[in-house]
Amino acid sequence: MPRDPDSSAASSMRNIPGTVWRLTIAYSLMMAGTSLMVLLAGIIGVEFAPTTELATLPIALVVVGLAASTLPTGKLLGRFGRRRVFIAYGFLAVAAALAAAWSLATDTFAGFCGAALLMGWAGAAGHQYRFAALEAVPAELAPKATSILLFGGILAAFIGPEIAVRGRHLLATEYAGSFVLLTLSYLAGIVLISFHRDRIRLETTPEGAGRPLRVIMRSPIVIVAVCAAAIGYGVMSLLMTATPISMHTHAGHSLESTKFVIQSHIAAMYLPSLLYAGLFRRLGFAGMLGLGLALYLLCLALAARDTDFLNYWSALVLLGIGWNFLFLSGTNLLPYGYRPHERFRVQSANDFLVFSVQAIASLGSGWILYHWQWQGIIYACLPFVLGFTALLTAYRIKLKNINNI
Repeated sequence: MPRDPDSSAASSMRNIPGTVWRLTIAYSLMMAGTSLMVLLAGIIGVEFAPTTELATLPIALVVVGLAASTLPTGKLLGRFGRRRVFIAYGFLAVAAALAAAWSLATDTFAGFCGAALLMGWAGAAGHQYRFAALEAVPAELAPKATSILLFGGILAAFIGPEIAVRGRHLLATEYAGSFVLLTLSYLAGIVLISFHRDRIRLETTPEGAGRPLRVIMRSPIVIVAVCAAAIGYGVMSLLMTATPISMHTHAGHSLESTKFVIQSHIAAMYLPSLLYAGLFRRLGFAGMLGLGLALYLLCLALAARDTDFLNYWSALVLLGIGWNFLFLSGTNLLPYGYRPHERFRVQSANDFLVFSVQAIASLGSGWILYHWQWQGIIYACLPFVLGFTALLTAYRIKLKNINNI
């Protein structure tokens, strides 16, 4: 007798351990700072930076800090385990938020940039939550666990911008209160993550055991996994970093409208997680990656048409959905390319490459926007999307040979 799909889905949800749900809520609280910075950093930079070319420097430094911290974070995770590193990085995030508030209050742009860098460094722990969710369940439930974890970002999409707007006039200096309120979100996340217990024991193999990293990274599976996440983040960062300035400062849309577009975009990044596991069962890795690329191309086509509210909104929503399919597929594909005792090295190398691409995209976004406006941002994205399309076509057969979960 065939199994009822709804019954099977309900059963799989019941099999998801409490650890994944706890990680999901903690993830939303700890990543609220990222969505807050996406909305505010560029706007603050326009008013605060010494030149308009540096307006996107704070948000770019968030990503630079994230990329720079991935390899050291991997070593710390291997030595101390996830729980202790997650807690320590949580307190670093609190310190970064307070430093940002102080910098705004004292009119210190360099200090604000330093706080952004620290906030990004602390964010490396938040991005490791997805691997903690993978390790908390059997392999057949991995897509469901990671999709639930990333769905926590839907809360972050609203927590961060709401904190930004509600704290805008809380203190004498505009937006300083937003960063003070942000510390409350971080502290709540620290409390939750303090209950986390590592499912996999710390490394018992000697340092450097297993295959050389250069060998692992040459695997077609790893190449596609890393490129999926890197292209997903790179294109998303080019467009998302430029959107608040292009929309609010250049096109003249209100802060409320800009906030709504950013909230919709971040919600679109995570809301499709509810559908991901079901779509994955039907389409597999190749199909999900191809769908993500198609959404990116449609996003660029809409963004190029006009700078009215509807075009910004629809393009950013499609951008978020495409990112979800590319990033989740890359995350779930990566474990097929390494052995358990190699996980911290490969995971940290993956994040280093992914967030280095994102950092370059974020740093370049302000410069491109300054010199070539919104259209220049769109044209800069095209080579990345087309290049990964060619790579996916070349490795499509290898992906189809992987047993879909």
